Amino acid sequence: MVVLVSNDLAHDQRVAKTCQTLEKDGWEVFLIGRLLSDSQPMKTARLHHRIALPFQKGVWFYASLQIALFWKLLWLPYDAIWANDLDTLLPASLMKFIRSKPVIYDSHEFFTEAAGLTGRGFQRSVWLALEAWLLPRTKAVITVNDSIADAYRERYPKSLCGRPIVVRNMPVLQPRQERDDRVWEEFNIPCQRPIFILQGAFLDQDRGVREAVQALRTIQQGTLVVVGAGSEFDWAQEQVASLRGRLHCLPKLPFESLRKLTASADIGLSLDRGVHGNYWMSLPNKLFDYIHAGIPVVASPMPEVERVVTEWNVGAIIEDHEPESIAQAIHQVLQLHHSEWGERCDSASRHLNWEAEEPKIFRALEMAGLRIRRQPASLIS
Repeated sequence: MVVLVSNDLAHDQRVAKTCQTLEKDGWEVFLIGRLLSDSQPMKTARLHHRIALPFQKGVWFYASLQIALFWKLLWLPYDAIWANDLDTLLPASLMKFIRSKPVIYDSHEFFTEAAGLTGRGFQRSVWLALEAWLLPRTKAVITVNDSIADAYRERYPKSLCGRPIVVRNMPVLQPRQERDDRVWEEFNIPCQRPIFILQGAFLDQDRGVREAVQALRTIQQGTLVVVGAGSEFDWAQEQVASLRGRLHCLPKLPFESLRKLTASADIGLSLDRGVHGNYWMSLPNKLFDYIHAGIPVVASPMPEVERVVTEWNVGAIIEDHEPESIAQAIHQVLQLHHSEWGERCDSASRHLNWEAEEPKIFRALEMAGLRIRRQPASLIS
């Protein structure tokens, strides 16, 4: 099976977990993604190919991506295509028509409502037209939460897939990493408790970094650690000096390093602003990373996020994004001992994990007309 990705392969944990699940079912996976100037070597024996594109953004980027993926698919032998996100679905669908091979569409976000398309009428209309042409004709469609699945169902009521299958992007279940203050020394960060962490691969506008920094200014004690990349991450770096050792910014880290760092924090922040349809319906990966790390969450009042936090009682929801509201939620969480939050998060983790989502991957294969090659234990009655 060919798995298509439009971003760097090294940091996409959802794609890595999907590939592992497909391999568990007996599929040989060939992964195709992009080669970026800062791409790290792939630490896997899995077959893969990285495409170096002449453009990195805008219309020419997307045009060159479609051509490169289509050309690569044209010469590869495969039985099916797993297309991640709308910007890979066109070449996959064209090859479906040419070779009559099944396509599974895995929508990681509500692509046409993303921040990058807000106020860009022509560009959004092109993606909407592609989505309206391709998605309803795809038998197997997956997305990351119920809100987006319901939105697709409402938008395309006659789609062949019906309501998309929801596969939430949760961590693999494994023993919780213990808190270890020595991890802060590795990054030259003084261990000044409490420690708040805000992580994200792409901390761009409206991802809550500005709000977290502004809230830190109203809190007398504590350290904020921001991990990731993007425009708001760059802005945060400019604020470091003014906060005199209470703000630290780290570039994107390998998964295991980030996992150790997160487990040694006191609170995980998920402060995305729901100003776009995609953000409002999102269920950020960092939410589950915090829970599996055993730390409580202070999060935005977005429906999918609030549902998880309140159902499992693993943190506090802010009233709004004002610094005082964030500080109040942080203060509320700090009233409960760290060990109690750990127990609650452990209980939630036993239900909110990739192993619990895996059977839906096999269901998508069946919807695409593909035989399940190896019956997983979770599907045996």
